[in-house]
Amino acid sequence: MYPRVMVLLFFLFGALPVWGQTVRIESGLIEGVREGDITVYKSIPFAAPPVGSLRWKAPERALPWKGVRPADSFGPICMQTGASVPGVATEPVNEDCLTLSIWTGSNSGDEKLPVMVWIPGGGYTQESGSMPLYWGDALARRGVIVVTLNYRVGVFGFLAHPELTRETSHKSSGNYGVLDQIAALTWIKRNIPAFGGDPRRVTIWGQSAGSMSVSILMASPIARGLFHRAIGESGGFFEPPAATANPEGWNLKGAELQGLAFAAYNGVTSLAELRRLPPEQILKANRSGTTHPIVDRYVLPKDPYEAFSAGRQNDVPILIGSNADEAKPLLAGRNIRLATFAEDIVRAFPVESFRELASMYLAIYPASTDAQARETRAKFERDLRFGWDMWTWGRIQAKTGKSKVFYYYFQHSPPYPAGSTSADWGAGHWQELRYVFDHLHQEPWSWTAADHELANTMATYWTNFAEQGNPNGEGVPTWPDFTSAREQLMRFDRVAAVSGVPNLEGLKLFDYFYGIFRKAVTPNTK
Repeated sequence: MYPRVMVLLFFLFGALPVWGQTVRIESGLIEGVREGDITVYKSIPFAAPPVGSLRWKAPERALPWKGVRPADSFGPICMQTGASVPGVATEPVNEDCLTLSIWTGSNSGDEKLPVMVWIPGGGYTQESGSMPLYWGDALARRGVIVVTLNYRVGVFGFLAHPELTRETSHKSSGNYGVLDQIAALTWIKRNIPAFGGDPRRVTIWGQSAGSMSVSILMASPIARGLFHRAIGESGGFFEPPAATANPEGWNLKGAELQGLAFAAYNGVTSLAELRRLPPEQILKANRSGTTHPIVDRYVLPKDPYEAFSAGRQNDVPILIGSNADEAKPLLAGRNIRLATFAEDIVRAFPVESFRELASMYLAIYPASTDAQARETRAKFERDLRFGWDMWTWGRIQAKTGKSKVFYYYFQHSPPYPAGSTSADWGAGHWQELRYVFDHLHQEPWSWTAADHELANTMATYWTNFAEQGNPNGEGVPTWPDFTSAREQLMRFDRVAAVSGVPNLEGLKLFDYFYGIFRKAVTPNTK
């Protein structure tokens, strides 16, 4: 009788979820959902809810449960507003958000499959591991396990405060979002064998702020041994703080002052009062506190540039790169004109020397019309915010590390719909993700055979890298490693081809200026 009922329900309502395997993890039994030939386990707690007295504390172990916990739906994401990717639906938010999701093709715990751990971006203020673009279904079918995670963002994840510093044995505060990432990796090391994963082949992977997190984890001594390869797309944490608009806010002392200002803004004077504030009030006041990682003596004793330069990074193979038109989506709607081009740069980066930098950059990328000024500003932002970081990350790893570097440049423009807001974005920020996740089908665009072939090539490289620490393998062009003596990369357009590093004049100009700023003892040092 039961099979007939299921058949009837199928014809009435369409395909229904099919319960997958039940596995035992340290907190109890959990059951996922079968989706074709893979099983998905959604929103598994990897830490206790960071609420009440645990707000702004390092994550603690997840609480145990009795019976079988269903993992068939995504839970709330960490406190935030809006979405960083246009067109993505907002998700319910809650402080109780420290969960991860797992896509696996394993039918038992014996396979020992490589594991890819996705760290979302979103400028440390948005995003989650449950965004459809980041689902691991297509990659799991290629023989890897994909894990996506949530971590505290905004002021919930990065508030520093003198009282928070005093209450810890390591005398630091502020990097709770990074501590969440480390807690998730620790959980994975202990529990991923139950899902068929190999805890000795874990790849951390992120884009934008997620890629910055990858560079931070490589520089963090407390993350040592938790991962074995690293992929970074369009983001690194290598700029000298003295060249930023708020230099003091990147170290513990300055961030603590921001924490005191945040408390005063909310009309409270103590940590206990801060912890009693409703989360909605904290979210509303989010931008008055620190909302990014800092050099804090514990999670990050030195900034990544210093750690890598001294050879103190967690030395693993890396696959890193950026896109040809990174800044075009980020500058959409901005009124950029030739007459105010240099002044706009100075206002965007209130460091006096950027006026000189703007004029020098115009000598490399000249502009004589408003349209050219918009293109040049996009190139300026591309090289400043993304290109220089990835080039520098590759260079210092190649110089001081023993593990290989594989570098890419994505310059393929997806087939955006004509007349859409994204029509002129080109190879913009995050556009490569549809290809590396092999998720072209999520957009109803006019994808070509070349698009699908590129997605297959990039997904193959990424999963090969997770498996063996090297993207090369059968059916794809040979990708040479990037070295100090031979700075070569893989350029992705309609096809994949090897080339040198593009935009070198602009990158070298930023390298020159950053070298000056890095020597500054204080932000006001000439």
